[in-house]
Amino acid sequence: MAKLYFRYGAMNSGKSTALLQAAYNYEERGQAVLLAKPEMDTKGADQIASRLGVTRTVDFLIGAEDDAGELFRRHRDRVRESGSDALIPGESAPDVACLLIDEAQFLTPAQVDQVFRIAVEGAVPVMAYGIRTDFRTLAFPGSRRLLEIAHSLEELKTICRCGRKALFNGRKIAGRFVFDGDQVAIDAEGASVRDEHFVTYESLCGVCYLEESGGVLAPA
Repeated sequence: MAKLYFRYGAMNSGKSTALLQAAYNYEERGQAVLLAKPEMDTKGADQIASRLGVTRTVDFLIGAEDDAGELFRRHRDRVRESGSDALIPGESAPDVACLLIDEAQFLTPAQVDQVFRIAVEGAVPVMAYGIRTDFRTLAFPGSRRLLEIAHSLEELKTICRCGRKALFNGRKIAGRFVFDGDQVAIDAEGASVRDEHFVTYESLCGVCYLEESGGVLAPA
């Protein structure tokens, strides 16, 4: 049975790099993959970009109201049709070997259920990559659902500035840590470091997070 995998980690833990490497591994063996990400992740538009400088265009974006399963079926049919044109008599029709989803925390819970069905009913493995919690240490709805129903959970690790294992994602605006605001804030293209819209994130261990937040772990 194909499975739904959730590979999660704090910011800068190499999630996008791991996704692109997985796609390369499949394709090196002649297998087709589909790459997707939620449309909410406006940074990079339709690109998946690793911090090592590798980028790749996704096969489709998942809008907030979209049925992820229907989008997948549509693009799966495209893969099958394009591959069938080059078939040698006696060969089996090509199919998608894996669906890889970046920034999976931005999926809705319903969409997580839909990609679960892709794995279980569609017999195609789904590898979802994302972060568990926001800058306030609260779970993203998509990540919470993935933690609830994914067949396999794998943590991708990174370190805090102090050298400890990073757990949390601190948000900075204009270079200063903030601990209130909307759950989703993506840095504005072209903003300067002093601009109030210049949003960045830093991976922090529990000790450093509490030092920056004044001892507050989550909002009341």
